[in-house]
Amino acid sequence: MTTRHIGVVMNGVTGRMGYNQHLVRSILAIREQGGLELKDGSRLVPEPVLVGRSEQKLADIAARHGLTAWTTDLDNALSDSSAEIYFDAQTTQAREKAVLKAIAAGKHVYCEKPTSDSFAGALELARAAREAGVKNGAVMDKIYLPGLRKLKRLVDGGFFGRILTVRCEFGYWVYEGDWQPAQRPSWNYRAEDGGGIVLDMFSHWNYVLEHLAGRVEAVTNRSFVHHPRRWDENGQPYEATAEDAAYAIFELAGGAVAQFNSSWTVRVYRDELVEFQVDGTEGSAVAGLRNCRIQHRGATPKPVWNPDLPATERFRDQWLDVPDNQVFDNGFKTQWEEFLLHVAEDTPYQHDFLAASRGVQLAELGIQSNAEGRRVVVPEVSL
Repeated sequence: MTTRHIGVVMNGVTGRMGYNQHLVRSILAIREQGGLELKDGSRLVPEPVLVGRSEQKLADIAARHGLTAWTTDLDNALSDSSAEIYFDAQTTQAREKAVLKAIAAGKHVYCEKPTSDSFAGALELARAAREAGVKNGAVMDKIYLPGLRKLKRLVDGGFFGRILTVRCEFGYWVYEGDWQPAQRPSWNYRAEDGGGIVLDMFSHWNYVLEHLAGRVEAVTNRSFVHHPRRWDENGQPYEATAEDAAYAIFELAGGAVAQFNSSWTVRVYRDELVEFQVDGTEGSAVAGLRNCRIQHRGATPKPVWNPDLPATERFRDQWLDVPDNQVFDNGFKTQWEEFLLHVAEDTPYQHDFLAASRGVQLAELGIQSNAEGRRVVVPEVSL
């Protein structure tokens, strides 16, 4: 069997997301399964080239997984003609400059979201990639979750009828860092370092809503720094200048309304860390990371409001589970496979830099809405 090797420069693999989801559970997992089958029957095998700032961390990761190609010199990695793809999982502020370098070097580019910390920067990346003729994509992992894939199956099958509303509850309690170490890096809570839940999560919510219910046409958002004082990785206190919670209303094309609560200051009382509820004229569904439950119009109970008596109905028991009907692989790995095939065989791919720029635009307009205390219209994006 013929094997084709394709080099992938992976920048930022010493970070939690870059290492766990992209290197170990995606690229190395694809290698372990023997690569991807191409149309001619050959196998496409990715060959990672690790890039980062810490020699020791890179050397440790390489030794742990039997890899030999690693460097702290990005320019050197990009000069390797066998490396056709550049991947970026650095902090948001460092991403734009590195991606532009990769585009200039003629690499196809795949990167984490948001693609930039500004809408103008995200559009510049999309334009640069188009002008250079390189394939490009951004991570949109949420729509590859089993729960969201089941939800999309319901949308495509017409289960909801006309979609009326989409609601999302997302987040959990991130320790302030004083009496227990925080579960997220401290830069996430400093605006000057590119932190903030709006830039982080609205980039996700935009593609989720486009995928399920329609383009966002207007946003009304309120953001807060609920914890103005936090402690960093060294136990030192710092001022939290980036919002840790956002409460938004998104108005969608076609008339549906979405309400999304995103918070690092909420204690979880739900089945999963994120839950999406879609209500339509014909039925409703609630989806999390893995599970999805439905209630059809014909099976909708008739609750009676009576605050003087204890509730006798078990409302959760009135919903039905949506079956898997297939094996769901890791969502990050699935999207990596799609992008690798897009590069190798020019298969269709819709999650490009232009699509990603719409997420950055929504985040920017969400920040504007909060600052000005008003509803903001979301213009259509084009290059």
